[in-house]
Amino acid sequence: MRVAILYDFMDVVGGGERVALLLGARLGAPVFTTSLDPGLPARAGFPEADVRSIGAIPLRPPLRQIVASVRFSRLRLDGFDRVVCIGNFALYAAPNHDSIWYCLSPTRVFFDRREAMLARLPPGARGAAALWAALHGRWERRTVARVRRVLTLSGTVRDRIRRYYGQEVRVLYPPVPTSRYRFEEFGDFWLSVNRLYPEKRIELQLEAFRRLPSERLKIVGGPPTDVARGPYVSSLRPPPNVEFLGEIPDAALADLFARCRGLVATAIEEDFGLTPVEAMASGKCVLATDEGGYRETVVPGETGLLLPPDPQAFADAITGLDESRLRSMRDACVARARMFDEAAFLERMRAEIGG
Repeated sequence: MRVAILYDFMDVVGGGERVALLLGARLGAPVFTTSLDPGLPARAGFPEADVRSIGAIPLRPPLRQIVASVRFSRLRLDGFDRVVCIGNFALYAAPNHDSIWYCLSPTRVFFDRREAMLARLPPGARGAAALWAALHGRWERRTVARVRRVLTLSGTVRDRIRRYYGQEVRVLYPPVPTSRYRFEEFGDFWLSVNRLYPEKRIELQLEAFRRLPSERLKIVGGPPTDVARGPYVSSLRPPPNVEFLGEIPDAALADLFARCRGLVATAIEEDFGLTPVEAMASGKCVLATDEGGYRETVVPGETGLLLPPDPQAFADAITGLDESRLRSMRDACVARARMFDEAAFLERMRAEIGG
């Protein structure tokens, strides 16, 4: 079968981008996207992926999301037996093709994160933003109803789909190429890997390490293009023991996983979270907030700890984990990560595409 992969944007390396690129590379399928950074596939570890832009889009929200949605809604791809749409805005191409939508999450600013989004805006902008969320959210629900088949990446997101779309869908956990990761040592720093936007709660991590001046934290990841110059990023004030590394090549990230003490993950109701599995594949434990997809990957006491979203809880957990305790979790971490290996994902996705 000739397959095409569609993904929202390709200008920042993240979990969704890696899923789309892996599918494109392993299935020999072109990846169609907007806002393409030509160097991104190589930085994400998939230099062989065939990625094609369907057109540039604005950088600032909500025009970025609106224009992407319109571009995909007008897309007609000939010569493909199946189209796999990944993300929130590639979704709008699905009714035009024999398609599968791999839902990373309903667009949360239209639903459970709507009020939080509005609260971050100046009062004069809230009315227009609320109208956009209402109208675009309605468009999203109508489009989902026209998709041939919907899959999702976690039980957490399956529950959201049930709540917001009224549909029952199957879960297909996203892929992690576990063979890329290795263990070297329990070094002298903790690691955080995430895009820099409010839902990741970076400020919680900063405050935890502000209370731990003898510990170090390295934060990998850049802001999405549409918030790069926004108030959230400029508001982050790291203590001296926290270092922002920005976006780095995939090989350099694997090296950090190999040498860190463990991973700190604090997102609000994370959809799934690939980085905890990547950390476990490196033999490292995960300290994560007790919510969302983290509950589906981290085994408390065996491969890490699930904690309340409180800086002191994270500070206490880090203080209590000496090298002996970290080492005792190493084998369980590696075994747990193998359950999410890309081979299982690709086998099931091939069956879905052929079905």
